[in-house]
This record gives sequence, C-alpha cells and structure tokens, in this order.
Amino acid sequence: MKKDLSVSQIEDLIVGATLLGVGGGGNPEAGLRSLMEQYDAGKQLRVWSLDEFSEHDRFASPYFVGSVAPPDSSRKKPSKTVEDPIRVAFRLLEEKLGKKISATVATELGGGNTAASIAIAAKLGIPTADGDLMGRAGPELHQSTTHIFGVSMAPSGIASETGDEILIERYSSIDDYEAIARYCSVVSGGHVAVVDSPMTMADAGKCVVQGTVSKCLELGKVRREAVSQKKDPVEEVALRLDNGRKIFEGEVYDYKWKDERGFLFGDVAVKGTGRFTGRTLRSWIMNEHIMCWIDDKPAVMPPDLFMFLEPETGLGITNDRLHEGMQVSVLGVSIDRVWRKPRGLELFGPRRFGLDYDYVPFESIKQLA
Repeated sequence: MKKDLSVSQIEDLIVGATLLGVGGGGNPEAGLRSLMEQYDAGKQLRVWSLDEFSEHDRFASPYFVGSVAPPDSSRKKPSKTVEDPIRVAFRLLEEKLGKKISATVATELGGGNTAASIAIAAKLGIPTADGDLMGRAGPELHQSTTHIFGVSMAPSGIASETGDEILIERYSSIDDYEAIARYCSVVSGGHVAVVDSPMTMADAGKCVVQGTVSKCLELGKVRREAVSQKKDPVEEVALRLDNGRKIFEGEVYDYKWKDERGFLFGDVAVKGTGRFTGRTLRSWIMNEHIMCWIDDKPAVMPPDLFMFLEPETGLGITNDRLHEGMQVSVLGVSIDRVWRKPRGLELFGPRRFGLDYDYVPFESIKQLA
C-alpha cells in the first residue's frame, strides 16, 4: 500500500492519532500545522506499508520528548533560536551513521508525534512507514517495542529550539537514556526533538506495530462521517477499535496536575451522568492516561488504552485541555498483543508506574465498568 495524503486525510489523521494518543502524544494543533505547511509547499505526504520497502532500506523515528503544560502553567519559556530542531536531530543521526535514512516511523501515536514523523519525511522527500513503535502514546522512552526485541534506540540525535545539539552514541541502560533526553527537555523549556531507533528492514519487521497510521485515518474518517450523518461519533469510533467500549460518561469535577521532571502528572475525577449517574471514574495521568478506576475498582490497566472524548463531536481531549466542568465520554480499548509479552509488561504494565496490580487485560475486566 502506498498513499499520498489529501487535505481531508491530513485532518482525519490528526483526529485519529489524537484519539489513540490517549491524552498525550504531542500537540495536535502543531501537528496539523506542520503537515499543512508541507502540503502547501507542494511536498508529498507519503505513507507506505512495510512490504513496499526493500531489505536495504533504513528507518528512524523522529519525535518530541517533554510535556505539554496546561495553559495556566508558569513554566519558563527560553528564547527560541532554532526553527526546525527535528531536522537538526535528523542531520546529527545521519552524520553518525554515514548513510541516509530511507523512511521514518512514528515513535508513538498522537496528534503531535505521528504528524512529526510524516512532516519531516515529507520535508526530506522520503516516505513514512504505516505503523509506529507503540500502538498508542506512552510517557517514557521505555515504552517502545524496540526494547521488547532488543533493538537499540542509539545512536540518536537530540536538538532543542534553544540551540542545543546532542549526539548519543550509546547508552548504558534505557533508564539512563530516558534521563538524558528528559533532562534536555527540561533545560530547553519543555521539549526537545529526538531522532533515534535506526533500524534495518529486518528490525522494522519485528518492531513496527503495522497499520496504525491507516487506523488513525480510519478513525478520523469514521468520526467525521458520524457527525455529518448525525450518528453518535463516540459509539462509531468504539466500533472500529479492538474491544472498544464506552466505559463511562460524565463531568470532570476534580483535576489536579503538576509539571515535574519533564512530565505532566495528574489525577482526574469524573462524576457519572446518564446511565453512569451515581458512579465515579478516576484516572491517573503521566503525560497520557495510564490507569483508571471506576468506583475504586480497576477498569483499564496499562498498557491497555482509555481515552477521553468530547461526547458531541467525538474528538479526543488532550490532557493540557482537560478542565473541571468538562463533559467527557471515556472509551476503553485493548492494546496490541506485543505489549502483553513478559518484557512488554515489564516496560508498560502497572508495576512499571508504581501501581500495585498484576496486569489483567481490559477485555477480561470490562464487566467491572
């Protein structure tokens, strides 16, 4: 499969990727802007399935590390001196490798980071693989399929809007690499551009969660058509997701957050309305929605997904936009089974985040909701 994205598909992609970004995944407005800039400049936004590439092709993953602070954040914003840090990071990696990258692959799904992968590819005249390295968005560099299959994320290039350029030749552990990249984001005012995970075709065949860009396009289109046909967009989106199911709806009555160590940490509580009246949902956030409870019972555990949507429009709500008094619908979804391997749960299961639970798949506990 080879496709060049149209304007409507660009918009659908951002909508779908924001949904699967589960509250994080970067800024969708910035993502849309970056793609439209390339489209308006006459660049091709090419998305290819893995079977369109040759065994000699090389892949890399461009994205941003950091947290998107809510509007009332007091975070200091350093002076911006570099317009395109992700291109700088790309140059650093290619210089180290001594060869060109054939295609990009998104590190995760999200309105900002999936778009970043496609936008830089268009700028460089190369395609983007139809897939990503997560199947959703996640807060740490630990949450990458590369670690499940033993593929290094190094060498990598890191660049900031403030002019910092860092080449990581190797790292002693993923904990160290995460700490380095996260620290760079903090000193740079919130985020840095990263290009890492250089992969051969054989590596990509193992690591890439395939077809997820197409899934984002499908979700965006389904939502758009549901609204135009006056159908329930939340229910229509749920039907297109793996074990997708509405697990709650209601009003946000408490949202506490803090911007700390390069992450947005938060706790949000929702009081039920409609058939959920008298019930309460609570979500714990680390950039993305990580785990939720309904009436104090686990409803969705990481690495499975749950997403907050606007009930009337079916649009995904990023956690920097979430606020008290907002009406929300919540969908639960099963994760790609690669994350249910022992190594996947070590990196992305409840205990990775200090949550004292043994993982139970969403489809097995959904009756609790």
